[in-house]
Formats: sequence, structure tokens, C-alpha cells
Amino acid sequence: MENQEKRDYVVPATILVAAALIAGALIYSTGLKNTKPGTQTADVGQNNQPAQQITSPQIDGAAVLGDQKAPLTIFIFSDYQCPYCGKFYTESELLIRKNYVDTGKVNMVYKNLAFLGPESVSAANAAECAKDQAKFWNYHDALYNIEIKESQTKGNSENTGNLTRDTFKQIATDLKMNVNDFLACYDSQKYAAEIQNDIQEANTLLPQASTPTIFIGDKVIQGAYPYDVFSQAIDTALNKK
Repeated sequence: MENQEKRDYVVPATILVAAALIAGALIYSTGLKNTKPGTQTADVGQNNQPAQQITSPQIDGAAVLGDQKAPLTIFIFSDYQCPYCGKFYTESELLIRKNYVDTGKVNMVYKNLAFLGPESVSAANAAECAKDQAKFWNYHDALYNIEIKESQTKGNSENTGNLTRDTFKQIATDLKMNVNDFLACYDSQKYAAEIQNDIQEANTLLPQASTPTIFIGDKVIQGAYPYDVFSQAIDTALNKK
């Protein structure tokens, strides 16, 4: 996959926060108004909730990347239009996949926290339809690459008309999918309920739902932090197995 020049969406304060995280202080949310650097807040919870014990998400019908018998599952709650999610994807997710998923140490599950508007929901629906043809992760990658390119040329904006049915059809064509079957799934909104269930799951699990949110064992990290923050959390979780 070609490296692309990326905008820095994380404010300088993230450096200090990341240092604390590396020391072992993984952050929990305390309210919708307290958005952390490197996240985009989803308005799906209650304001000013106290920190809560975080439990694990469920795989349910989500696509699993990697060995299903791997000792650790990483859950990613994300939005295809979120710039911080694009930053996490390029700077951390791909390295996690290379160093942990491809080596059989962990597997990965993507959950749709599609809250930035209709194009977020449409993109989530398209990716879920790709799952029917075992192309979910290829489609997932293509969507992020499109949005990263869009943010580089047009800035950070949502629902600009970039993620359309024609775009989704072209991705399916490029991936050599059965385009007619894909469009039938997409047009029927087959996965609308599953997408809403993902959003509700985030609302249930988190006092503050924001993107990206990554569950690693009994820890949760919210934000597009450096890769080392995630790798340390993964190593710690694996050492507990």
C-alpha cells in the first residue's frame, strides 16, 4: 500500500497524553464535552457521566481479520469520515495488522460508530455489504484511502458528496466483486440494523463515545495516538493470557 502524506490531526497536547499512556495510564472518558485530542466525539451518550468499568464488545456478526483462534481480539469503533480515524488507520492500524494480526498473535474486529452524517452511514453499509463477498477488509481499506486523499485536497469536512453510490460501486468493481449482488445489498440497506446496533453498543460500553476507540483486552484507548501506545497495550494484554 502506498504511503501517503498525512495531515497532523492531533494537537500538541497529545504528546504529553501519549507519554502518560505509555507509562500505563490508558484513558477513560468522563463526558461528552471533554473530547480528547485525536478523537471526534459522537453524540450518542449522556453528558457528564462518571467514568465506568469498561467491558468488552462482542463480535456478533462482524468480520474478523486474522486467526479466529488468536488469544486476543482488538475491537475498533470508527467512522469512515473521521479524520482521526484515518490517521489511526495509516499510522497504527496497518502496523498492528502487520506485527500482530499477520503473525497470529491477535485478530481484529471493526465496529461502525457512524455518527458524522449520512455519508458515514452509507459507507458503513457499503463495507458491510462487501462482507458478503469476503471483501470487507479490502473495502474498509479502500474507503479510508479515499477519505484520506479527500482530506488532503479539501480539508477536514464531512458529507461533501464524496461517498456516493457511484463511488461504492466503483470500489466494488475495482475489487472484482459481483457488483450486482453488492448493489442489491447496498440498496436494500441490509445492514442498517447492524450498524445501529454497533452505535448502541458503543453507547452502552462507553461513558463518552468518540472515534477512534480501540478495545485491547480490558483496556480502551480513545484517540489517534502513536503506534507505540497501542503496541505496548497489546503486549501487556498478551502477557496476561
